[in-house]
Amino acid sequence: MSNIWSRRSLPPGPWGLPILGYLASLDPKNPHLTLTKLSKQYGGIYGLYLGGIYTIVLSDVKLVKKVLAMDATTGRAPLHLTHGVMRGFGLICAQGNLWKDQRKFVSTCLRQFGASKFGVRREELGAKIMLQVTNSITYLKEHGAKGVDPTDAFYHTVGTFMNELVFGLKYDRDDDTWQYIKFLQEEGIKNFGVAGPVNFLSFLRYVPKYKKVFDFIIDGMRRTHKIYHDIINDRVLNGAPKNILEAFLAERQRLGDAPESTQFYNDQQFAHLLGDVFGAGLHTTLTTICWYCLHMAANPEVQDKVHAELDAALQGREVTLDDQDLLPCTMASIAEVQRFNTVVPIGIPHGTLEELTVEGYRIPKGTMIMPLQWAIHTDPKYWDEPEKFKLEHFINEEGKFYRPEAFIPYQTGKRMCVGDELAKMLLFLFIANIMKEFRISADGDVNFQGLNSVTYCPLPQELIFTPRNQK
Repeated sequence: MSNIWSRRSLPPGPWGLPILGYLASLDPKNPHLTLTKLSKQYGGIYGLYLGGIYTIVLSDVKLVKKVLAMDATTGRAPLHLTHGVMRGFGLICAQGNLWKDQRKFVSTCLRQFGASKFGVRREELGAKIMLQVTNSITYLKEHGAKGVDPTDAFYHTVGTFMNELVFGLKYDRDDDTWQYIKFLQEEGIKNFGVAGPVNFLSFLRYVPKYKKVFDFIIDGMRRTHKIYHDIINDRVLNGAPKNILEAFLAERQRLGDAPESTQFYNDQQFAHLLGDVFGAGLHTTLTTICWYCLHMAANPEVQDKVHAELDAALQGREVTLDDQDLLPCTMASIAEVQRFNTVVPIGIPHGTLEELTVEGYRIPKGTMIMPLQWAIHTDPKYWDEPEKFKLEHFINEEGKFYRPEAFIPYQTGKRMCVGDELAKMLLFLFIANIMKEFRISADGDVNFQGLNSVTYCPLPQELIFTPRNQK
C-alpha cells in the first residue's frame, strides 16, 4: 500500500481499522467462518489487512492449486510465531534452502520407514500401526462401555506410534515424562488460539494477558526441547536408522564438517524438526479420529452402512491396508469427516518470497497467502448439500471411492503435507478396525462445536463404545 495507485492493483477486499486492519472484525472463536462469508462477497481471491500483515485469501480450489504450486509462495507468512518465536526453524516454520533440505530429508525418511503406496516396508509400518490399534481396542473394551472421551482413548496409542516413529521410544500410559509432554502439547495448542492476535500485532506480547500465554508457550518449548536433547544425547547409532531422530544423527554424521551440517543439521533445527513431525502427525490424526467418532454417534444410519460393508468384506478378520478398495463406504466416511470438519480450516498460511501476479492482481512480496480450506470444503459449487454429512460426496456412480478435485485435506502444492501417505494409513487402520469392533453412541446430543487453535478440535465429551459382539 505504498500509494493509492498500487492499491488499485491489489485484489478487492474489505477495509479495516488503522493498525488493527480487519482483525477486530474476525470471529475470534471461528475466524474461518468470517473469512468464508467474505469469500462469498468478494469471490475466490480477496485481500485484507490483519494487523499490519497484508493477506490474500484464496477460496477457489483451482486458484489455490495454481498459486501454491509457485516457488514464490513457498515462504512462510511473516507471523510473530513463525519468525519471532520459532525463528524459522523446524519444518512448518522454515522457508528457503532450509525448508527444501529438511522437507526432502523428512520425505525420504517416511518413505524408507514404509509411508509409501507400495512395498514390504509399508506392510511393516502397517503392522506397527496395528499394534497400537489393538491397544486402543483393548482399552475401549475395558472402559468404553461406561463412556470415554475419544481424545483420552486415542491420545496414548496414536502418540505411542508417533513416539516410536520420531524418537524410537515407547512410554507407558502413566509414565511421568509422557504425561508431562502431553500436558505441554495440549496446553500449548490451546494457548495458540488465545495468542492469535499477537501473530499480527507483535506489541501485544507485552500486554499481561498475552505475555502470560507467550511465556508459557516459550517455556514449554524450552522444556520439551530439553527432553528431546536428553533423548538425543543418550542415543548411540547402531546399524541403519530406525526412526527420524536416528536418521538425523546419521545424516549429520555423514555430512561431517560440510557447511550443510551447520546450516541444516544444528541442534536448534534438530529439536524443532522433531517437535514439528511429532506434533503435526499426532494432533491432525488424533483430531480427525475424534471428529469421526462424533459423526458416527450422531449419524447411526451412516454407521450402519459402514458396519454392513465391513462385515461383508472382512468376514470377521481384522482390516489391513490392502482392504481399502473393498471398503468404499468406510473410505468415504473418513473423507467426509475430513471435509465436514476440516482440521486446519484456514490452511497453513504461506508467504510470498517475491512480488507476483495472480488473476491480474499484484501480490506484494511478504504477503500472507491463506488457502481457505473450510470455504472450499463447504462450497455448494463443488459439493451437493455441503451442510449435510453424506457419503455420496466421495462415492462415484460405479459405487467406488474417489477424491473430488475440491477435496484438499492435506493442502496442495509444493508445501502440501509431507506426511499425507502416513496420515492416510493411520486413519484407515485405526478407524476401520475400531468400527469393525464397536458401535459408537452418545448419551444425549453430540456437540459439534470446536476449538480453533493449531487444529480445529472437538470439545471434550464422552461417547459410548459398545462391542458389536455384545448381545
